Amino acid sequence: MTGRQALAFVRKHGVVLESAQGDAPSLAARVAGGPIRGNWWGHVRGREIFRLTRVVRSADDVLVCRLVGGKITYVHRRLWPALVRVADRFPRSRVAQVVERHTVAGHHETREVPFPRWVPADVRRAASALSEVEAVRQLGPQLVPGGHVS
Repeated sequence: MTGRQALAFVRKHGVVLESAQGDAPSLAARVAGGPIRGNWWGHVRGREIFRLTRVVRSADDVLVCRLVGGKITYVHRRLWPALVRVADRFPRSRVAQVVERHTVAGHHETREVPFPRWVPADVRRAASALSEVEAVRQLGPQLVPGGHVS
């Protein structure tokens, strides 16, 4: 799989788990050709999985957060307004942006940008124009706590 194909996979599905199993497709499982038992680092395609996760994590139109089950989740920009509209249904930690960087010393650091600090103004405007019902429909009721609109 190429980086372009990995990004197309995220764009198509909208919400994708990096490697966990859950209520959204998994990029690692897609690259591996099926579910992975144990740690994906030990998989024959582990290096490819790693490379593609870095491509997706660095894309400007992909939010990296812990939306699904507290696991690393990719949300394509087309669904950001829906996510923002129903963000109050999730624990704040699940809708914080996960940002990773490598220090000059070679260390790997992960930090979180709290919600709603990462949300661009155009996404806020689009979210305010969405009904809660439509936002849940776009994200998928299986992914939104409550899965229904009160």
